[in-house]
Amino acid sequence: MASWQMTAVGVFLRMTRKRAYATPERGRRRIAAPKVEAPPPRKLTARHGVTCREVGGFPVWTVRPWTGSGRAAVYLHGGAYISGIAPQHWTLIGRLADAGVRVEVPLYGLAPQHTYRDAYPFVHEVYRQLAAEFPPQGIALVGDSAGGGLALGLAQELAGDRALRRLVLLSPWLDLTLGHPQLDEVGRRDPWLAQPGLRAAGAAWAGGDDPTLARLSPGNGPLEGLPPTTVLVGTHELCLPDSTDLLTAARKAGVEADLTVVEGALHVYPLLPVPEGAEGSRQVVAAVAATS
Repeated sequence: MASWQMTAVGVFLRMTRKRAYATPERGRRRIAAPKVEAPPPRKLTARHGVTCREVGGFPVWTVRPWTGSGRAAVYLHGGAYISGIAPQHWTLIGRLADAGVRVEVPLYGLAPQHTYRDAYPFVHEVYRQLAAEFPPQGIALVGDSAGGGLALGLAQELAGDRALRRLVLLSPWLDLTLGHPQLDEVGRRDPWLAQPGLRAAGAAWAGGDDPTLARLSPGNGPLEGLPPTTVLVGTHELCLPDSTDLLTAARKAGVEADLTVVEGALHVYPLLPVPEGAEGSRQVVAAVAATS
């Protein structure tokens, strides 16, 4: 059973956010809205070394713990490929840094000004630069929602790379078409997201290309050679069916994979200020900070 705090967040989102994705027209208005990128909060910059540089014309933040552990991660934020990094992303990034993990945070270009064709070379280069420093404990890829889809797509292209040691996906968006047969039923339980507006966002991100391509819908891509993979998802969100299918397919492909499904939890619940979120963020940190 969901906590009362999770239930309250669901009521708030249904009243304030669900409408933004309810129709294609509303989705397009959201796509056209000004882009806002939340800066690292002061309490994060006070605790850790935080710097920013440009790679290929896009910003990359580095959060470097004062006492490093040799572990490193690339964090790809969500936002339906149309919204920038938010304060709750920085909260989880800060928790990773508190555990001694160096975190690279690429701010990939957002649709409609940019598409996946801009994002992949950018995140590849950020990963390559980090891997060139040979982090002793390897690199984890972490992504939530749209960023989870991008993280899986990148991991598929890096399959077999010895520096890539773990993949952690929070409510990953794995199918840009939102075509799973269970989504109509699941969507009624999701107080936040709706298929019509998300499909419009996905079309903008695809930039006219086939949305079923693995780079856009990595649930369709090859899974062999992926590193150990952790997936977290709630029962009250659109990403549930594709996440459970991913677990089954990954295990069939020989991937060491685990899935946490939290009853009553909402989209990207580890980012939410609720008891389930606190436990989820602990699980994410434990997976990334593990030494083996």
